[in-house]
Amino acid sequence: MRETRALTDGLRAAIERSGYYPGLVSDAVASALGSEPVTAYVVHHDAIFDPGMEVRRHMTVLALTPTRLVYSHTDEHPAEDSDSRPRAETSTEAIRFGKISSVALSRVVPDPAAYVPGATMPSEVMLTIGWNVLSHLELEPAHCGDESCDADHGYLGTITADDLSLRVSSAADGEDAVRQLLSFARELSDATAVRGA
Repeated sequence: MRETRALTDGLRAAIERSGYYPGLVSDAVASALGSEPVTAYVVHHDAIFDPGMEVRRHMTVLALTPTRLVYSHTDEHPAEDSDSRPRAETSTEAIRFGKISSVALSRVVPDPAAYVPGATMPSEVMLTIGWNVLSHLELEPAHCGDESCDADHGYLGTITADDLSLRVSSAADGEDAVRQLLSFARELSDATAVRGA
């Protein structure tokens, strides 16, 4: 995607179209962008059901500038009692391309035998971006292989970077959302390869 004023307007329009506190989200994203133009973006609005069966909405905005990835996330918290109103919490982070350690893209293709390169759209895409701020640790008990052994062999584990994961599917979000996330991932991979050193 080429850097244009229309693309920046497109980001603003996508935030407004979501209907999810557009003024708050736009202000947060604009403050992180500063004076840099937007070269690519993704806006993802989602709702989850908490155990109390309340709907909680949240929104993720990813934007690329010529030098950085801007990440903004807004969560809605329900009113604590009948006399109060819901509140929203917004956080933003601007990451220089040189700090991004990984860009991983997972695709789900329902009928791989019928896959046509460049024509078949995945039904689901997950973009994971790491910049080594958060890590995911998985531990499991170590075993020696002897089923009768009851000695403590410690633990085995893996640590993986897990700063951001964003999943879209054609069933929940539409084919355009899948296409946009694929395009954004390509732009981010290009940006980190060229300007990440």
